[in-house]
Amino acid sequence: MQVTTTTLEMLRAPTEPAAALPGGVRLDRASGISPEYARFLYGLVGGPWLWTDRLDWSREQWVAELSVPGTEFWILYGEGVPLGYVHLQPQPHEDGTQVEVRYFGLAETAIGRGLGKRLLEHGIRAAWSLPERADLPTATRVWLHTCSLDGPAALANYQSRGFVVCGVEHGEEEKPAEAFGAWVSTGGPAPAAGRSAAR
Repeated sequence: MQVTTTTLEMLRAPTEPAAALPGGVRLDRASGISPEYARFLYGLVGGPWLWTDRLDWSREQWVAELSVPGTEFWILYGEGVPLGYVHLQPQPHEDGTQVEVRYFGLAETAIGRGLGKRLLEHGIRAAWSLPERADLPTATRVWLHTCSLDGPAALANYQSRGFVVCGVEHGEEEKPAEAFGAWVSTGGPAPAAGRSAAR
């Protein structure tokens, strides 16, 4: 499958506060996230969009990922369930700390409610302030990758929130013919033969 990967960056922290979240919705920093819950969020958000790279990770690989000093998960909740999340990971650099937005997105049931731009705005501000919470050098860059396998609004959302494209790559990747859907990606059994696994 032909995949286009776009790298975007932000070199200055926003000066305006993030837009308020709507009533009944909250954003929590998961200070004690487990590998099981991190994998569930990955499948919940990425299942409809061909996020498959980490579905076969071992628990040990998830533990290693979550053990990187300063790693943070910010989880959006509403109606008592997760609606989306932001996964941040700091990276030491010679001029300070660079923070990668490793994963960002909404659960399928939360799309179309104006939550994506608000979650991203709050995630960006959390990224810039992350070094303060992790006792790391000041942040000098926040960056991320998005690709043509992500949701159709992803690139526009990043650019509208202030990210600037700094690289584009095209390549071939082995991917399933269609998305598994959140049910299968979060550990549910695949549908019986002859039935679509996408929804």
